[in-house]
Amino acid sequence: MNMYDLIMKKKRGAELSCEEIEWMITGYTKGMIPDYQMSAMLMAICFNGMSTEETKNLTISMADSGDRLDLSEIRGIKIDKHSTGGVGDKTSLVLAPLVASLGVPVAKMSGRGLGHTGGTIDKLESFTGFSTSLSTEQFIRNVNDIHIAVAGQTANLAPADKKLYALRDVTGTVDQMSLIASSIMSKKLASGADGIVLDVKSGDGAFMKDEASAIDLAQEMVGIGKLAGKKMAAVISDMDQPLGYAVGNVLEVKEAIDTLKGRGPEDLEELVLTLGTYMVLMAKHAETAEQARKMLETALFDGSAFETFCRFVEAQGGQDKEARNPELLPKASIIREVSSIKGGYVEKIMTEEIGRISLLLGGGRETKESEIDLTVGIVLMKKRGDCVREGEPLAVIHANDEEKFSAAAERLRKAYLITDERPAQVNLIKNIIF
Repeated sequence: MNMYDLIMKKKRGAELSCEEIEWMITGYTKGMIPDYQMSAMLMAICFNGMSTEETKNLTISMADSGDRLDLSEIRGIKIDKHSTGGVGDKTSLVLAPLVASLGVPVAKMSGRGLGHTGGTIDKLESFTGFSTSLSTEQFIRNVNDIHIAVAGQTANLAPADKKLYALRDVTGTVDQMSLIASSIMSKKLASGADGIVLDVKSGDGAFMKDEASAIDLAQEMVGIGKLAGKKMAAVISDMDQPLGYAVGNVLEVKEAIDTLKGRGPEDLEELVLTLGTYMVLMAKHAETAEQARKMLETALFDGSAFETFCRFVEAQGGQDKEARNPELLPKASIIREVSSIKGGYVEKIMTEEIGRISLLLGGGRETKESEIDLTVGIVLMKKRGDCVREGEPLAVIHANDEEKFSAAAERLRKAYLITDERPAQVNLIKNIIF
């Protein structure tokens, strides 16, 4: 078997066998196949696609390229959740402790943010001392004790995916459906959960810009998970405007805490309850969707979800007092409103641009080595459909640099499309895939 023959085979549109894919992934991970040959294979895949069977085999080969976590010592059905990324997406900060407060074991592997999409780990590290570098033993113990743990991806968890993604990122081969699906699912399969709920974003601030593409990706990932014996569900949610109002690490943490206290933004609350319903059902803690949602609503408003969050922060080294009083969290030195130059209704918010403004302020990473400023970001005051008067604030920018604030303010005004007529309402939940 040699890489030249496999490249030619895929170039001609033929299907790679399970053995060929395993050989290729093992060889590339061990450095026996050079980047230039794997780049050629990735481009051939982009042009000719992969079958469902090929995608499944690619995913399993990447999951098997390193360690697979053994979570058998955790009591009950272990549930994980994954989001394809968006602007203001602090869902996991609310969802994980909410579901855990009902006794569902939430064993979550999370990553850091790259580009304009924020990472759950970065947000949690807003708490002094918080650590996601957990040993497997500590991870299991926390889930058994308080039903929740969030850990970063270990160096040897799906190492083939790390190496392949870095190559895809510089060869223009990121946006291929099978490669996206296998990248996400290889990490999830290696993470050891019994069930996975996916939040697949669709819209301007998402990787998948249209609903049809988001559905295709969701179906691909759900199919892979089921073939691997996992319980699966995917929710297609709107990302044509930021989720909630806060964009930026500390700012999103504060909004998540408000939501856990029952006073969060309507869209964030609805998304959390929808995703949580399927997590509770997967764990067999409820018999119907209606029963699961009612349980979640009760936990959100009676304080038990918030108490679980505080225990979770403390269990991973964070400060309980900061969780209970988020005003103790660090703040930016410049906090100023940005006003609208015209009146009317907010027709559209250029969501990806809002994310890039946060990146400009220092709230995201240009590269994996970039330093992140946890305090900066944007708090929107107007969202789609809202009436706005000339001179009325559109948002509040949190910055630590005058030049960056000025540039951000100018770009933010341009990111709002204001028209004379109120736009039609858009549903937050677009589809659900089983």
